Parts: sequence; structure tokens; C-alpha cells
Amino acid sequence: MSEAMWGGRFSKTTDERINEFQASIAFDRRMYQEDIAGSIAHAKMLAKCGILSEKDRDAIVHGLQDIRAKIEAGDFDFSVALEDIHMNIEKRLTDAIGEAGGRLHTARSRNDQVALDTHLYVRREVLAVQKEIVNLQQALVLAAEQYKDVIMPGYTHLQRAQPILFSHHLLAYYGMLARDFARFTGVYERADIMPLGAGALAGTTFPIDRAFVQKELGFEAIYTNSIDAVSDRDYIMEFLSAASILMVHLSRLSEETILWCSREFSFIELDDAHCTGSSMMPQKKNPDVSELVRGKTGRVVGHLMAMLTTVKGLPLAYNKDLQEDKEGIFDAIDTVKFSLSVYARIVRGMKVRADVMKKAVTEDFSNATDLADYLVKKGMPFRKAHAVAGQAVHDCIARGIYLEDMRIEEFQKLSPLFDADIKEAIRPETCVRNRNSLGGTSYDQVACQLGLAKKQIEAEHERISLALRKQAV
Repeated sequence: MSEAMWGGRFSKTTDERINEFQASIAFDRRMYQEDIAGSIAHAKMLAKCGILSEKDRDAIVHGLQDIRAKIEAGDFDFSVALEDIHMNIEKRLTDAIGEAGGRLHTARSRNDQVALDTHLYVRREVLAVQKEIVNLQQALVLAAEQYKDVIMPGYTHLQRAQPILFSHHLLAYYGMLARDFARFTGVYERADIMPLGAGALAGTTFPIDRAFVQKELGFEAIYTNSIDAVSDRDYIMEFLSAASILMVHLSRLSEETILWCSREFSFIELDDAHCTGSSMMPQKKNPDVSELVRGKTGRVVGHLMAMLTTVKGLPLAYNKDLQEDKEGIFDAIDTVKFSLSVYARIVRGMKVRADVMKKAVTEDFSNATDLADYLVKKGMPFRKAHAVAGQAVHDCIARGIYLEDMRIEEFQKLSPLFDADIKEAIRPETCVRNRNSLGGTSYDQVACQLGLAKKQIEAEHERISLALRKQAV
């Protein structure tokens, strides 16, 4: 007979290579807190329902607490032969307290046990990711305030388009992160459903109290269909989807950071502590961290694709394929938290070269739209004003000058509507100040955006705190 904890029906022990292939203990051991918390709640419930004696309950609870302490002290030998974190803990418990440990698994299966652990783990890590999101948002807000009057070229097609405030550009990333935070809140809600009590797939014959376990573990809801409970991995796919979108946002920020600190742009300088050099070229200061974040985006997106592909053809209910949900989400969690953390440091440490940015918007034609708008405000139809402004740009390019270099007489040759105030109208500061529509780049609008951002960060902190107080793990 096999010595495995499920081996009663088998006449041979499992091939060692098969053990290694199917074992998940190398990566699912990180869920030990969740597994122990779930087992303690389950033991308490069994005793409450008269399925387990109070004596056995106490032995199980104390035994599990002792195991947790040993794991955290590094005094626990994990066994590949025991496959996963669930069996490793249960075997150690049974060895320590005897038959009482063998009663713990009454009215549950590894199918609903692993589902519970993963729900608890994802729920906890969502809050950890959201904390890092808020940390980066705060860094962006601080930088936006520090450089609130700095003007830079805004781009479309990577061509200079219109003058904008650098703070306005940073707050665009703040807005992306705010949506990321909201997406992860949705992930939390889908992870905040308790599957324990579903058994292998059809429930159990024992008179259990699932609501008791729900309350013990701080879940908002309970799965009402046992098949769905053990086979649902939507919350993992949603996490990976939210993580992928977040990494895409960080990748876009990385691309701009890399461009901005290049010699060709020289808009910012990164702190020496956040860059690396070259083993051959002494002058190099490379934005390796930004490049790595940009590269790791593909890694997280890959985990999403792998999970979608794994689940797409699975019949109900549990299949061993679902073990593939762990490594991808564990790696995605680590990657996302690290990327957010290092980017907050990069933003806090960067220096902005306001003079270079200002020079860029005075030696280009990003004020051409304002030239056209000036004429429209004087009564000219926009399409005609667009053509006049385009002609002015054409003439300046031919002469090697910029719009601000033109004399009032030259403007009036293009249209008699031009007056002496045209020079003031196309100054970069005026171009920015006049874009005062809601959400625009004007000084007043950016100040408003900063105020709203600070209030939103306070609300996000409160949401995280409330969720943490509710959690039992």
C-alpha cells in the first residue's frame, strides 16, 4: 500500500519523478499562514457543530500554532513526497498530536482547502499591491507639487504638440494608477468569497456551519454552488489582468523616463542610486531599473495568457491543471510589488531640468494651436485660422525662426486680425494658463487636480485600513 496520505487505494508507491513533477510545495509553501488560519477556523467549526470534540479542537489549534511558529523560525522541513503545503502541515500535525490531527480533514477536501488558501492569499496580497500603488501615487503628487510651474512640451506621435505643465503630465500617471487601484478593489471583492465547505465538489454529509467559518476568516460572502467554489479561478485571472494593465502603465512611464534622461532629451536626471554604469564605458549612467520594469511587463502579461489558456478548456469541477494557477500569480505579485516600490523611489529621487524643458517649448512650434485660437477669438472660422497658423509655421521654418520671433507686421500680412497682443498670446506661460477647461493643463486646473488627488489618496488609505481590520489573516 502507498504511504501517501491518500494512498489507501494504491498498491504501489508513487514514482519519485512523478512526485517531483506534481508536487507544489516548492512554491505553495508561501501560503502557510493561510493554510493554518483556514484549518484553525475549520477545527473550531467542527467542534461547534459537534463533529469534533473540544479536546481534539484544542489539540489541533495548539498544534497548528506551534507549526506556524516553527515555519516562521525556519525550523520546518518541507517534504516533496507530501506534495503540497496542506499535506505537509497535516502530516506534521498528526505526528505531533496523534489521531486528533487525522480528524482535522473531516468534511473538507484539498480541493476546497486549496481554494480557501488561494482566496485568502490573493485577498491579502491585493491590499499589499494597493499599498504600493498609493505609495507611487504619493511620490507623483509630491513631484508634481515640487515642479508645479515647470513647462514642458506635450507630445502626440512623439512630436511636440502643445505646451503643458510637467505636473500635468505626472498626474496623468496618477490617474492611471487610480484606475489600477479601483481594478484591484474589484479583484478583492471577487476574492472575498469563501469556498470552504464545498468539499471535493458536491458538499459534505456532515452538518457543518459555513457561515461560522466565513465570520472567523472575515469573508464578505460564501459560494452558493459547491462546484463553482472549487473550480473558480476568475479572481486569479482578474488579478493577473489588473496586474498586466498596471505593468503596462509602468512600462509607459519607464519608456518616458528612459527618453527623458537621455542626452537627446535631458529633461530629467535620475539619482545615481537608481542607475547603473557600464563595465567598458566609464561615462555611462544607465536607467536599468526603468528598462527592467519595461521588460518585466511582458512577464506579467505572459502569466495572464498562461492562466487564461489553462482554464479555457477545463471541464467542471477540479482538475490538476488548476495547480498551474500558483506560480504565475506568485511571480506576478512579487514583480508588481517590486516594480511599484522601485518606481516610487525613482520618482522621488529624480531631478527635473526646468531650463531644458522651457528651452524646448520656446524653440518649437507647439504654440501654433494658440495662434489659431487667437484668430478664432477675433472672429475667424477655425479652419481658416488653422490654415493661417500653418502658413505662419511654414514661413518660419523657411526662415529658420520661430513664431515668437515674428514681427507684428509679418503677422498682420497673414491676417489683419493680429494685434500687438499676439506675442503675449503665444508665450508658453500664456498657452498653459489659457487651457483652463476642466481637466486641462492650466495652473488652476492642475492645482485642482492635486487637491483631488490628495483627497483620493486619503480615501484609498482608509479603504485599505478597513479591509485589513476585517481580515483574520
